[in-house]
Amino acid sequence: MEPVAIIAIIVVVLTIALLWVFFYIVPVGLWITALFSGVHVSIGTLIGMRLRKVSPPEIVRPLISATKAGLELDVSQMEAHVLAGGNVSRVVTALISADRANIALPWRQAAAIDLAGRNVLDAVQVSVNPRVIETPRVSAVAKDGIQLVAIAKVTVRANIARLVGGAGEETILARVGEGTVSAIGSATNHKQVLENPDQISKLVLSRGLDAGTAFEILSIDIADVDVGRNIGAELQSDQAEADKRIAQAKAEERRAMAVAEEQEMRARTQEMRAKVVEAEAQIPLAMAEAFRSGNMGIMDYYRMRNVQADTQMRESFSQGDEPRQETGQPPAS
Repeated sequence: MEPVAIIAIIVVVLTIALLWVFFYIVPVGLWITALFSGVHVSIGTLIGMRLRKVSPPEIVRPLISATKAGLELDVSQMEAHVLAGGNVSRVVTALISADRANIALPWRQAAAIDLAGRNVLDAVQVSVNPRVIETPRVSAVAKDGIQLVAIAKVTVRANIARLVGGAGEETILARVGEGTVSAIGSATNHKQVLENPDQISKLVLSRGLDAGTAFEILSIDIADVDVGRNIGAELQSDQAEADKRIAQAKAEERRAMAVAEEQEMRARTQEMRAKVVEAEAQIPLAMAEAFRSGNMGIMDYYRMRNVQADTQMRESFSQGDEPRQETGQPPAS
């Protein structure tokens, strides 16, 4: 290939590259679109956005929508919101919706709500069209011990003035659930709740549960109330079972003490019998010593044996046994 042709190709490529860079840095097409839409944005402003790493379409297109809706916005504030990490398109859409609904929502407040992490457009829509949120199944026990399971539907409307720093829907549901439990627990009879469930909603609604939240509670409706278990009877049954076990434990303790005392008495009796046996074993020795020393004669010995035999015979008669002859002599044949 000739050098002239190579130089021509290089020139064409460089020209195309330069044109692409020029039209990227200088968005002429976007400027023309804004100009014909009635939005006056200078070329220098668009080039400055490119240099500050802000996408010009992200600013110009929402600005065109706001201008068509009759809103006057500041380009520098919109650019600052983008640099802060906000969503300009969503904020502008929320401003347009609020303006159509006659809701006072300035740019600063809408931008603060968006930067706080809340969906400002959804907040405006909920402010216009209240939302119905449903609580989970809430269990509570009336004073008569009957468990009731209730489900409440809460109609809320967004409070734009408290969106920044206000609590969310979870807090509303938790407070309504707590109020439902308190209302059912204060009822004398569960039948009263079943007959007039609106008493729960009136009592809960009168407590101002939306204080400090980003919503305003319009109404609380009890959607369903079911009868659960008889908690009072179960508690009484459990208490009776516990008392029974305590009584059994005390009775077992007394029985164990009685058995221990009986065993102790048996041990003492056996000890006394051992001492008696030991003492009786000393009698023959004492008698032999008396015979050797002359303190006891043979006639004294026989008289003692006769007394023992007579005593044993009397004991046999009292027990219904046959008498046995123990006189120290062999029985007659």
